[in-house]
Amino acid sequence: MSNNGNLGKVLSGGGMKPEVSRENLPGKHPSALNPSILVLNIIVAVLGAIIGLELITRLGISTNTSIVGAMIAILIARLPFTFFKQFKQINSQNLVQTAISGATFSAANALLLPIGVPYLLGKPELVLPMLIGAFIAVITDATILYWIFDTKIFPAEGTWPPGIATAEAILAAARGGKKALLLVYGTIGGIIGKYLGIPTDVFGVSWIGNVWALSMFGIGLIMRGYGPRFFGVDLNKYYIPHGVMIGAGLVALIQIIMIITSKEEKDREQVKYTRTKLDLGSGLGKGLVVYLIAALIIAVAGGLITQMSVGQFIFWIVFAAFAAIVSELIVGLSAMHAGWFPAFATALIFLVLGMLFGFPPVALALLVGFTAATGPAFADMAYDLKAGWILRGSGVDPEFELEGRKQQYIAEIISFLVAVVLVGLVYKMYFAQDLFPPVNRVYVATIKAGTDMQVAKYLLMWAVPGAIIQFLGGPARQLGILFATGLLINYPIAGITVLVGIAIRLITVKRFGEEGQRQLYVLGAGFITGASLYSFFTSTLKLGKK
Repeated sequence: MSNNGNLGKVLSGGGMKPEVSRENLPGKHPSALNPSILVLNIIVAVLGAIIGLELITRLGISTNTSIVGAMIAILIARLPFTFFKQFKQINSQNLVQTAISGATFSAANALLLPIGVPYLLGKPELVLPMLIGAFIAVITDATILYWIFDTKIFPAEGTWPPGIATAEAILAAARGGKKALLLVYGTIGGIIGKYLGIPTDVFGVSWIGNVWALSMFGIGLIMRGYGPRFFGVDLNKYYIPHGVMIGAGLVALIQIIMIITSKEEKDREQVKYTRTKLDLGSGLGKGLVVYLIAALIIAVAGGLITQMSVGQFIFWIVFAAFAAIVSELIVGLSAMHAGWFPAFATALIFLVLGMLFGFPPVALALLVGFTAATGPAFADMAYDLKAGWILRGSGVDPEFELEGRKQQYIAEIISFLVAVVLVGLVYKMYFAQDLFPPVNRVYVATIKAGTDMQVAKYLLMWAVPGAIIQFLGGPARQLGILFATGLLINYPIAGITVLVGIAIRLITVKRFGEEGQRQLYVLGAGFITGASLYSFFTSTLKLGKK
C-alpha cells in the first residue's frame, strides 16, 4: 500500500488497528465470580472508590485508575502463592482494572457529585432519593453500554484511547520485546511532558484517534481558551459552547435514530459487529424506560408533585429521562473519539434548559444531579471493554469476546455496589467538612442566579452552527460533538498540543507508511499511560500534603 493510501486511511478513520492478541485463544475466559478474582476486585474497588472521593472533593478532579489496577494485578501475579496464580492471565488482569476504574468514576462522578447538589441547596432530606436515583442511573448507564457496545455507533474498533493505553500496558508486561520498549519510551515521555505542563495524554490521543474529530476538538479548545485574549469575547458568557452542543447533540440523536431505522442487510452488519442495529435500538429503548422509572422515583421521593402542576411534573420526568440518555450518548461519543468526556458541562446544559422551562429550584437540583450521574459509567466501561477487546484478540473469536464482555460487566456491577455502599457510609463525613466536588457549587450558584430569555436566544442562535457542523461531519466523525466538547473546556494548551500531534502524525504516515503509524500507535498509548500515572501519583501526593 502506498504512503498516500495510508494517509487517506488515517484521515478517514482512526488509523491502524492494534495488533491482535491470540495467546489466550481458544479457551475459557476467567470468571469475575472466581473467588480469587472476586476478593481482589472488591479490595481494589474499595481503593478505587476512596481515591475517586478524595480526588473529586479535595482537588476537583477524578482520574482513570485502570492502569493502576492493571499494575496491581500484574504485581500480585508475581507472588509465589497459588491463590494469585490466576492473575498471570491477561484477561484476569483486565477484570481487575475494570473493577477499580468502575468504582473510581461511579463513586466520585456519578454518586457523590449528584447528592452534593441538593445538600448544598439546603435540602439534605433529598440526599437519599438522589443517591437511589443516581445509583439506578449508574447501573442503567453501564447496562446500556454493555448492550450497545460494538454497534455501528459505538464500535469496538472505535478509538477509546484510555482503553488502548491500558491494553498496551498489560500486553507489554506480558510479552516484553521491542513493543514493550517502545511503550516504556512513550510512558517516560508522557511523564516528563506532564511534569513540564504539556498535556501528553492529549498528545498520545492525537496519534491514535480520528484525525477529523480530533482536529475539531483542538480548534474548539483553542477558541475557548484564547477567545478573550485575541477576540475580546468570552464564549462562555454568551453560552456559545452550550448552544453548539445542543445543536450538535440533537443532530447526533437524529443520526443515531436514522441508523437504527435504516434498512441495511442484517447479515452484512453482523459480519462487522457483534451487536446489530436491533440491539442498538432495543438497548436505548429499554434504557429510556428505566430512566423514566428512575426519574419517577426521584420525583416522587423528592416531593416534586407538591411544587409543580401535574403537567409540569410529568414533563419533568420525561425531560429528565431524555436528558439522561442524550447526556450519555454525547459523553460516549466524545470519550470514544477524544478520550475526554464533558460530563460536568453536559449536565450544566440540561440544567440551563430546565431553568428556561421554569422548573423550581428543588426540581433543578434533582435534574442536574440525575443528568450528571449518566455518562461517566458509560464512558469508563467503554474504555474497559475496549481494553478487553484488544486483549481477547480484537474480535477474532466472537464467542470468546462476548463471554469476556459479560464477565467485565459483572465486575463493573460489583464495583458499583461497593461504590454506593462506601458513598452511603462516608458522605456525611465529607459534607460535614465542607468537602464537595467543586462543580456542585457551580450548579447551585447557577440555580440561585436564575436565567432569562436572553439566554434562550443565545442557545438557539448557536445551536444552528453546531447542528450544521455535526450534519456535515456525519455520524462517523462526530465533528459537531467534538467541536462543542472543545468549546466547553478551558484548556487551550491542549488544543495546540492535539493539532501539533496530528501534524506529526500526518508527516510520519506520509513518510513511513503503515510502520510509522504502528509505532505512533504504541508511543501514543505510552504517552497516555505516562500522563495517567503522573496525574494519579501527583494527585495522591497532594492529598497527603493536605
